[in-house]
Amino acid sequence: MVLPEDLHARPAGALVRAAARFGSTVEVVFGSKRANARSVLAVMALNATKGSTVVVRADGDDAVEAADAVVSVLVD
Repeated sequence: MVLPEDLHARPAGALVRAAARFGSTVEVVFGSKRANARSVLAVMALNATKGSTVVVRADGDDAVEAADAVVSVLVD
């Protein structure tokens, strides 16, 4: 997905809150960097900016729902 805005503190916090609602492991990938979607500092450390392409990956029983929730936060 292409980010509509920089992945700074506010959207990173919202992303972490969304990922925390699920049991699945969720990660955000930007280039060669990966971040656990439950760590606001790790997500911010990606330094992903507006227009960057990121990939959201999830693994677990509710992986589809978790990935959809995180993507939804990123596009809003």
